[in-house]
Amino acid sequence: MSEGSKGNSLAFGQVVIGPPGSGKTTYCHGMQEFMGRIGRKVAVVNLDPANEGMPYPCAVDISELITLPDVMESLKLGPNGGLIYCMEYLEANLDWLQEKLAAFRGHYYLFDCPGQVELYTHHSALKNVFAQMAKWNFRLAAVHLVDSHYCTDPGKFISVLCTSLSTMLHVELPHVNVLSKMDLIEQYGKLAFNLDYYTEVLDLSYLVDHLASDPFFRNYRRLNAKLVEVIEDYSLVSFVPLNVQDKESMRQVMQAVDKANGYSFGDQEHRSLEALMSAAVGADFHFTSTLAVQEKYVQSRDKTMEEEVMDM
Repeated sequence: MSEGSKGNSLAFGQVVIGPPGSGKTTYCHGMQEFMGRIGRKVAVVNLDPANEGMPYPCAVDISELITLPDVMESLKLGPNGGLIYCMEYLEANLDWLQEKLAAFRGHYYLFDCPGQVELYTHHSALKNVFAQMAKWNFRLAAVHLVDSHYCTDPGKFISVLCTSLSTMLHVELPHVNVLSKMDLIEQYGKLAFNLDYYTEVLDLSYLVDHLASDPFFRNYRRLNAKLVEVIEDYSLVSFVPLNVQDKESMRQVMQAVDKANGYSFGDQEHRSLEALMSAAVGADFHFTSTLAVQEKYVQSRDKTMEEEVMDM
């Protein structure tokens, strides 16, 4: 099934969400370029009223309707309260959004959303906007970006799992969790387990045991065990690793999202994708796959063990 361009035809897209600094705008820019190379028409929609200087060509920009600085100045609100007001204002002016989106019917949509976590775990404005878009025949999937450096800290990773689960249950969209910035993960230290452990969210009891070795977290072992129990009982959270500069990584994320929202590309796009994947690496892509990252960890760990043995 492909996107139509007229009438009540289906429109497909991604709602890109996640905490501040997780790489949402960079992801939208990279995915727009990647999809453009395989012949998919993409329209990026900026729904973040605090987003300035976007690196991508913006099809629809919420700043034409409302901006965060104006709200903060006129209503004397802080950034968090101002963002909530902006989202409620967008919800109250859905006719504006519908008219803007109609001009790009037949495109694949990327919605660059604000970074305030409460908007996806507690507040209902954006959730209602997405629900209304479903009535307009939009088939959306939520792409929840999480900075991969949280994997290097077991306590923070448990927090990320809880946030991801809460977001999945609240937003009520087909959901793909993504570990972003995989090319930078080495800068934050070594992983306690192999990368697969974090992406597949395997037996988390090992994570609790690892936390128990820390004097600070030892007192919270029961709390962490209960949080892990909730995550495992739902059994919903898993992650796709992403390096925006790696086209194989981008392909895997794109296909996971296409599967989630029901988009199925045509023969021409499939041929373009095969040609892109078999082409030599250009200036815009650097083949640093997540597998290579994991291998570096293994090699580094083996080398450290050898050095320790030699010192004994």
